[in-house]
Amino acid sequence: MNPVVNIAAYKFLPLDNLRGLRARLQQLCAKEELKGSILLSPEGINLFVAGGEQPIEQLLAELRSWQGLADLQPKFSHTDHQPFRRMLVRIKKEIIAFGVPGIDPARRTSPKLAAAQLKQWLDEGKPITLLDTRNDYEIKLGTFKNALPIGIDHFRNFPEAVAKLPEQLKEQTVVMFCTGGIRCEKAGPFMEQAGFKNILQLDGGILKYFEDVGGEHYDGECFVFDQRVGLDPRLGETQSTQCFECQSPLTEAEQAHPHYVWGKSCPYCFKTPAEQMAANIAQRHEVIQRLVKPLPGSQPYDHFRPVNVPADCDGETIVEVLYRVVRYIPVEVWVQKCADGLILTADHQPVAATHRVKFGERYLHRLPAVIEPAVNMDVRILYEDEALVVVNKPAPLPIHSGGRFYRNTLQWLLFDVYAPQKLRPAHRLDANTTGVQVFTRTRHFAGRVQDQFAQTQVEKVYLVRVNGHPDADEFTCTAPISSEPGKLGSRSVDPVAGLPSHTDFKVLQRFADGTALLEARPRTGRTNQIRIHIAHLGWPVCGDPAYLVGSEVGDVQTLSIDAPPLCLHAAKITFKHPVSRQPVTFKAPPPAWASS
Repeated sequence: MNPVVNIAAYKFLPLDNLRGLRARLQQLCAKEELKGSILLSPEGINLFVAGGEQPIEQLLAELRSWQGLADLQPKFSHTDHQPFRRMLVRIKKEIIAFGVPGIDPARRTSPKLAAAQLKQWLDEGKPITLLDTRNDYEIKLGTFKNALPIGIDHFRNFPEAVAKLPEQLKEQTVVMFCTGGIRCEKAGPFMEQAGFKNILQLDGGILKYFEDVGGEHYDGECFVFDQRVGLDPRLGETQSTQCFECQSPLTEAEQAHPHYVWGKSCPYCFKTPAEQMAANIAQRHEVIQRLVKPLPGSQPYDHFRPVNVPADCDGETIVEVLYRVVRYIPVEVWVQKCADGLILTADHQPVAATHRVKFGERYLHRLPAVIEPAVNMDVRILYEDEALVVVNKPAPLPIHSGGRFYRNTLQWLLFDVYAPQKLRPAHRLDANTTGVQVFTRTRHFAGRVQDQFAQTQVEKVYLVRVNGHPDADEFTCTAPISSEPGKLGSRSVDPVAGLPSHTDFKVLQRFADGTALLEARPRTGRTNQIRIHIAHLGWPVCGDPAYLVGSEVGDVQTLSIDAPPLCLHAAKITFKHPVSRQPVTFKAPPPAWASS
């Protein structure tokens, strides 16, 4: 098998007609079955190409025929396999990304130092500083002995790193180097502009040093940007590889580490399940911060509320149906909405007030230019896996759409964060309650978890601060709670027709201001159960706008964002995980009002 010839070359020179040059190179490389990459830009050419000896000569003959490239001298190496997967010819602004205006190596670069001269200086112990301008992950495979790493992960960060170099280096002889020399062509003039007086660049970089004088004074390998990953001082391919996940180069010894799993991880990026979850959650929090500034419902938008025709409304007018479905809006208002074109068919066609409907049809109530009340969307994710997402819900924040809230809801936010998955709440905290809220990722997992809530197999612990000091340290309320909503959707104690309800309370602390901190454990799952029970006993929750002393119901259901908080917090929840079927417990840190 004939060896594969590898060439690396660059030259800074003015180039124009880049599209035409690109087309010529693409055609030639395809014909000669060459692979690698060629970058063209107004400042010059940079290439890494591999193929047969004759095809490589054909490519070099083409390039040397261009004005200014007659003296192009590539660096050669050989492999027994093709180190590139495909051939790319690209047009870029720069052949080596730097981003600093005014640096033009075609006009001027720092003085070059030949490899043999550098070796002689190192043999003699000449006082010089070797500056490695490469990225940290490249240096990891090898560098010159006693070289100073610049400390960057991208060449664009070079100017910032130069500013951190010791001031005394500006008076010393600095020999900078990189893989093939191209980065030093820009780095040298920049350092001279920054006040460094004696800057030299290693001509041809590490690869030319290996080619001319071998590996003396160099430790390790030289990282290269192809499938070979590392070359030894004989320019032979080493056993080093690169992590698929984090791109870190790996020596043969590092590949033997138990955390190296091909295609998945290496000793530098391996994470335990807990570490991986923490990293995922940190990324989710970044997404949340972007999505809530501004709040989703703070910009005017048209909201379309669906209205489905029930069976007993078949044949009635649309106005009659609307009044029966939404009784708190008078008939004459619905008539006017039809006249204003705010009642539409499912395909957004206006509906007259006299239009007669059929069972099963869907209509839309258009609410124009909706701006929703502000909410607290400082949502913190506590846990996530393949089945569950658990959050610490802030307040006020509704979980799902309803009333005045459609987009300023927790579910709307999580739909965006976890798209394309649509998370399903396993249970619901009301808008004013904070703490542990569990979501499931699929319908299958939702069924497994929601069934535990329905069967009262979930242990829930709340913190609640109440007005007043209960006499007993522990007590229970079993007052039945109505199943039908009343004013503002509220419920009430109903000794006759109410549903059985049970809450255990424990006093944790009595405060000097006349309030008390309680632990509440609901044994049943009625709507607003804790608030109703404690208000029924005469110690309503601090900040509760709905359930007041003496079974009175207030005029507000969801608090405004600047109102004093409802002092009810879902502190802990325990249930069986839908996958492992083992008990899991999730906790949310207590809010400020839970302390004195």
